[in-house]
Amino acid sequence: MQNYSTFFTVKRLWIVLIVSLVLSFSTLLYLGGQIYQKAPPIPSAVQTTDGVVVYSKQDIEDGQNIWQTTGGMQQGSIWGHGSYLAPDWTADWLHREATALLKNIKLSAVEDGYQITLKNTMRKNTYDASTGVVTIGQNRADAIAQTEQHFVDLYTSSSQKYKQLRKDYAFPIKIVLNKEKARKLSAFFFWSSWAASTNRPNDDITYTSNWPHEPLVGNTPTASVLLWSIISVILLLAGIGGIVWYYASQFDKWRQESEPEKGIAKADFIENTKVTPSMKATAKYFWVVAALFLMQVLLGIITAHYAVEGQGLYGLPLMEYLPYSVTRTWHTQLAVFWIATAWLATGLYVAPLISGHEPKFQRFGVNFLFFSLLLIVVGSFAGQWLAINGFIEDLSLNFWFGHQGYEYVDLGRFWQIYLFIGLLLWVGLLLRALLPAFKDKNLKSLLFVVVLATVSIGLLYAAGFMWGKNTNLSIVEYWRWWVVHLWVEGVFEVFATAIISVLFVRMGLLRASVATTMVIFTTIIFLGGGVLGTLHHLYWSGTPISIMAVGATFSALEVVPLVVIGFEAYNHKKLEHQADWQTNYHWPFMFFSAVLFWNLVGAGLFGFLINPPIALYYMQGLNITANHGHAALFGVYGMLGIGLMLYSMRGLTDIKKWNNKLLKITFWSLNIGLAMMTFLSLLPQGLWQTYQSMSESYVSARSVEFMQSDIMHALVWARVPGDMVFAVGVFAFTWFVFKAFIAKK
Repeated sequence: MQNYSTFFTVKRLWIVLIVSLVLSFSTLLYLGGQIYQKAPPIPSAVQTTDGVVVYSKQDIEDGQNIWQTTGGMQQGSIWGHGSYLAPDWTADWLHREATALLKNIKLSAVEDGYQITLKNTMRKNTYDASTGVVTIGQNRADAIAQTEQHFVDLYTSSSQKYKQLRKDYAFPIKIVLNKEKARKLSAFFFWSSWAASTNRPNDDITYTSNWPHEPLVGNTPTASVLLWSIISVILLLAGIGGIVWYYASQFDKWRQESEPEKGIAKADFIENTKVTPSMKATAKYFWVVAALFLMQVLLGIITAHYAVEGQGLYGLPLMEYLPYSVTRTWHTQLAVFWIATAWLATGLYVAPLISGHEPKFQRFGVNFLFFSLLLIVVGSFAGQWLAINGFIEDLSLNFWFGHQGYEYVDLGRFWQIYLFIGLLLWVGLLLRALLPAFKDKNLKSLLFVVVLATVSIGLLYAAGFMWGKNTNLSIVEYWRWWVVHLWVEGVFEVFATAIISVLFVRMGLLRASVATTMVIFTTIIFLGGGVLGTLHHLYWSGTPISIMAVGATFSALEVVPLVVIGFEAYNHKKLEHQADWQTNYHWPFMFFSAVLFWNLVGAGLFGFLINPPIALYYMQGLNITANHGHAALFGVYGMLGIGLMLYSMRGLTDIKKWNNKLLKITFWSLNIGLAMMTFLSLLPQGLWQTYQSMSESYVSARSVEFMQSDIMHALVWARVPGDMVFAVGVFAFTWFVFKAFIAKK
């Protein structure tokens, strides 16, 4: 058997990487075209058999925009995407309309068979493609009117009953819609429910593949859901077997050859490296990272507490100033902002470090980018607060400067464009500083991976421009997950892996040829599953079965590389104890090791728990997905961001004056707190909801009666110990950063 170095030549690896990327993105774009063609249509009118218009297309589109101004996915969810406290509006409308229609059928029917009549009425597709009209009977029109009245009463806060319901949903009490806006919002909720209960043309499954689980209308898992779940598990097991066998057979050879030809470096190369003006200018980025991290955690505590108190924090009337949809928007946005800022700043710091070159006006560019990013954060947050608090009446103005309502890309389009320009500036600053390093032939292929990831970070964010103010939600979701999955979870991780490998080579810890082979090989495996694995987010978003087939298959393959984490953890430990000077990097290495653990648990185990279609059918939008989100986003990307930040601080501060006790508290508090948060609260909440979703219906697992039950309250309160431990780590980290930077070097 050939060993890895002869079988995986650099040239061969590059060919495989390029071919796999071309095939993966071509397939992703082709399937995107299928989504465009087969998305649930927005009818020109929903009207009765007598020609009375119930909703117009303008009503539905305006309703979608009004939903965005209220916080969109940050106040309940649509098709399972969004927040977990208020109901899923699709499932809620569907259940209420079906219940009302069943009552109307019973009153008007001459004989039994009410359930069959209900199912046939709800699932029959009466959309006329030539006119764009959906035609409904009078019974259903009456049921829609009754359901609409509930939502109008809820959003206008018409009575004490609905004031209490708003409190349970953590709605802002004083911010209400007028009746016309509430009616149009209802039209959008109706459309999302219509897509979930109406069969596709010439088919017996709905536009959302029978999601959500709702026995009243016959929404149960399809044969495709079960089939592709089985196939995904088989592929996972086969992939694990193959990669463990190959990895185990080659690991000793790889480990023996990983040491540099001249042996491990005897001294820390940073000791003799000049910190350039642009490198010093990155210090302010890390100050802001610490501040944003602290703010994000405080907002997370407030947001979680709203689940039990509804309108405040231990009696403090915060809801009057910071509604739930605001705190959750900022909490999720800050998670992306502080982690991305840490990674971007690390790139700006290490580029001159690797090349030994400081381009002209580099410090000016670094400073200009910093203040631009600061303005984007402040400006977008202000727009979101104004929108949710009802100060932005114009729907177009809200789209551009307010709240777009789509989780993780909530910022207004103007701020999106500004951020995209900022990312392109970052790409230019990093590449011009890194360019001289290409003179080192040993690093050339490794640096090309860095360049590929860097350019991708800049360009992929543009996927967020592919939808407009009135774009069909299925299409919005397709492009949104390009940003969330491919940008945040994909190319950033490739960038970090490549940068760390280059640094290890520069530090004299790793042989360049081995690093190159392993980084390109890892990128092939990671993106090979990750690009098309994006589609597992779209099973129930009005997409065809082909999306489920490809998404289930490739999302299973995403998990495969994570099973060899044990080998990587062992090698990290070996690297750390090769020379005395490596103690300078003890804490960055510890955080990198934590990334390996949470990659296995948060991204791997918790991720695959919800990836198979049959699992996600019942779990979508429940706390089981929040469990995966917290463990993966912070456990992997947050820990990696902190590790990269500490590496950069090694050259920006005096390491001899570092308070290692604070770092020890930070490390263990963050890891133990995150574990407590997930295993004691989020995971049990999600499993309890899943049981309810499977045994009864999806809507019941999200209902106010279930969410405000004693068991759910107890499980929410069980999160407090973990939050407190985690908060200790955050405060310790913030204090460490402050002390490290103010100490004279």
